[in-house]
Amino acid sequence: MSLGDGASGGGDTEYGGVGQTRTRLPGGRSGDVYGGARRGRSSSRSLVTVVGVVVLLIAAIAFANRGDGRSSSAEGGEPRVDSAPTAASGARPVQSKTGGLPSGFAHDQQGAGSAAANYAVALGSTGMFPKDSRHNIVNALYTAAAASKLQGPMDQAYSASFLNKLGLDANGNAPQGSTFVSRTVPVGTKVEQYSGNSAKVSVWYMGLIGMSGQGSTNPVSSTWKTWTFELQWSNGDWKIVRDSQTDGPAPVPGDDKAASSDEISKATEEYGGFTYAR
Repeated sequence: MSLGDGASGGGDTEYGGVGQTRTRLPGGRSGDVYGGARRGRSSSRSLVTVVGVVVLLIAAIAFANRGDGRSSSAEGGEPRVDSAPTAASGARPVQSKTGGLPSGFAHDQQGAGSAAANYAVALGSTGMFPKDSRHNIVNALYTAAAASKLQGPMDQAYSASFLNKLGLDANGNAPQGSTFVSRTVPVGTKVEQYSGNSAKVSVWYMGLIGMSGQGSTNPVSSTWKTWTFELQWSNGDWKIVRDSQTDGPAPVPGDDKAASSDEISKATEEYGGFTYAR
């Protein structure tokens, strides 16, 4: 997914070390998850395959986002904004939606942070996998110049082969009886730089991706990433100039019992997303 289940640059070491994740499996499953994928070596190989593919996707997107120079938010020796906790302020985050996506963010630091969080949610959603909805999302969230450069390479990255490895058909649809999950859940935002008409905002998030269905070899799993957006005030709203992702920081995994396929599918259908802001 465009939420980075891989990083365009470097990888942070996971807390606890490689191979130390503890997973408590549902009772009566004899170690099986979703009836087909085991949390042992076979599942690891399957997950590595998916992660490897997504790494290529993120690399393609990162390549497409490269410009001829640095964005305005990184030029001119602008002061770095001190980090601050993402505390609730009571300010309404957004006044409207455009094509189902939050829009009309405030022209200030808080508005830039809110925009980045909500843009991460949209770009990490299942809407990024079908071509038409992906084009709509990218055109709505990026500057016109950035979107025009990004659409072609992104279409190539979301190839039929890539979608097939995620269990989707060539149009980005899940097979009948299965539910494809792709969600970005922001934990917090940090305004790295701000100069009035440009901003650089990092979003720390947990991502969910995988196929929920009996016999799925890629059960829904979580990942922790930081997504950094360089934003520009354009036509009355914040727009993305370019973005990048890095791994972590990831917390130590807990001992939560893995849910069944039916439980994940039901939760995905019953629990909607939020408009993220302060």
